[in-house]
Amino acid sequence: MKRLLISASVLTFAACGAQEPTTETPAAPEPEAATELLMPLPEQTSADIMADDLAVRIKTLADDTFEGRGPGTPAGEASADWIAAEMSRIGLEPAGDNGSFFQTVEMVNQTVDTDASFFQLTTPDGTELPMTPKEDVVFWTKRQNTNELAFDPTDVVFVGYGSVAPEYDWDDYAGQDYAGKTVVMLVNDPGFATGDPELFNGKSMTYYGRWTYKYEEAARQGATAAIVIHETEPASYGWDVVSNSWSGAQSDLVRADGGAERTMLEGWITRDTAEALFASAGLDLETLKQQAKSKDFQPVALEGVKASGKISQTIDQLESRNVVGRLPGKTAPDEYMLYTAHWDHLGKKSEEKTGAPGEDFYQDQIFNGAVDNATGSAALLEIAEAMAAQELERSALFLSVTLEESGLLGSAYYAENPLVPHNQIVAGINMDGALPIGRTKDMVVVGYGASELEDMLKDVLDEQGRVIKPDAKPEAGYFYRSDHISLAKKGVPMLYADGGQDKVDGGVAAGKAAAAVYTAERYHKPMDEYSDDWDLSGFTEDIQALYEVGLKIAQSDEWPTWYEGNEFEATRKKSLEQN
Repeated sequence: MKRLLISASVLTFAACGAQEPTTETPAAPEPEAATELLMPLPEQTSADIMADDLAVRIKTLADDTFEGRGPGTPAGEASADWIAAEMSRIGLEPAGDNGSFFQTVEMVNQTVDTDASFFQLTTPDGTELPMTPKEDVVFWTKRQNTNELAFDPTDVVFVGYGSVAPEYDWDDYAGQDYAGKTVVMLVNDPGFATGDPELFNGKSMTYYGRWTYKYEEAARQGATAAIVIHETEPASYGWDVVSNSWSGAQSDLVRADGGAERTMLEGWITRDTAEALFASAGLDLETLKQQAKSKDFQPVALEGVKASGKISQTIDQLESRNVVGRLPGKTAPDEYMLYTAHWDHLGKKSEEKTGAPGEDFYQDQIFNGAVDNATGSAALLEIAEAMAAQELERSALFLSVTLEESGLLGSAYYAENPLVPHNQIVAGINMDGALPIGRTKDMVVVGYGASELEDMLKDVLDEQGRVIKPDAKPEAGYFYRSDHISLAKKGVPMLYADGGQDKVDGGVAAGKAAAAVYTAERYHKPMDEYSDDWDLSGFTEDIQALYEVGLKIAQSDEWPTWYEGNEFEATRKKSLEQN
């Protein structure tokens, strides 16, 4: 394979070809410190939003060479090098640390030795429930300061949805003492379970429904271990996604206290395991689920049930990187239009091969992440290249973040360590996981009803003869499952728009069917691979729309705002007062 050299500070490369207009390489000084590119850059690309350009970038980033773009791994970090090099080739300036394209993110990889570790649930009569790792349970620890930890049998308490939400007058923990106990809880939140629009946020998941919150709250309550019961519908994905995502090395940011504030063990169990566990204590899971829908719910002890655990783990201190490039504005260089997308995926699993036996295509250990999120990364570069051909009034910032799959950690790190002050970011657009299903009559806005960016998108879609649609599955909590939320929490108006479902060829039924197939067969699986058969016509149209929204902001003096009453409105107002 041809390999190229890139400089850590100034990255410029030769381009060739006859297609017009194209991005060509300016002359560059001899690089001072070189890094090998594992994959070549495109030979030519257009300054227009083009399906062919998107395809070559997606195909490259989803190539086996990058081994699923695992953060902190040599192959994964090589994909970040490639993105930085591509940013340089198309004309972006470095906007990272020390004049580079990179923001260093200190991280750890923690890998549980499943042969030397266990999480065990014991029934009142002393019987140990079957708890085969990956089949019945997945577990890990966020504690980073020890390779070995264990806890003796603890009492087990069912805490409903595991939520403490004062604004909803809700407390599943009811002020009890959970020191030395294992808590078991449901996924999602009560609003989803009831469908009551007056309860939490109705069908739409709130942050209280996210697994990240549930583990954090269990730690705040002093629990020894925290276990979430998996169910496909409220989780919005099957057990195989849980098993794939939480097995092997688990990445985290370096914690100042070494993770001492977290529970000793976190994990998921299957619905079947949970039913057997509750039945052993004379309880019915379904009955308790009904009780957990009420704010009057009280935690239920599983009398006689014990939970114990031991973790033996390796801890690797690593570095990953966010990739950051900018285009300077002419009249307002300190005001920025922001685009974000995560470059990482699940990497390469060292365990057994995954997929259907006897089918070579599926016998694969590399989680390529073609849709999730080589598509968003390609879109980020495509929009950057198009904007580089314009003379911008405001600056544009392009942020390719790491560690999204580990809990939005790369964007969270950036949000706490911004390279541009948040009150100088006018607005942002996030791109994550676009399905290549052809043209659609609509575009979906995740977290619909949030900001004036939706009005701007509507205007662009009107010109395309298309419409905005709200997220069809708000219960899945996608608004809290991608990187825009890290910036939104800091007040920055963020738009997360995705491809539509109302296909020009086949309508809504065809779009939903395609999405269902992807979720069931490819999402967080090795089968999320690029194919030359992909129809990128709709994706191209979507990216054109997102480009035009950002360009209008970059060429104006407008400051889009959160809609009145939005949960991030007050934070934004306070931030702008500091200008």
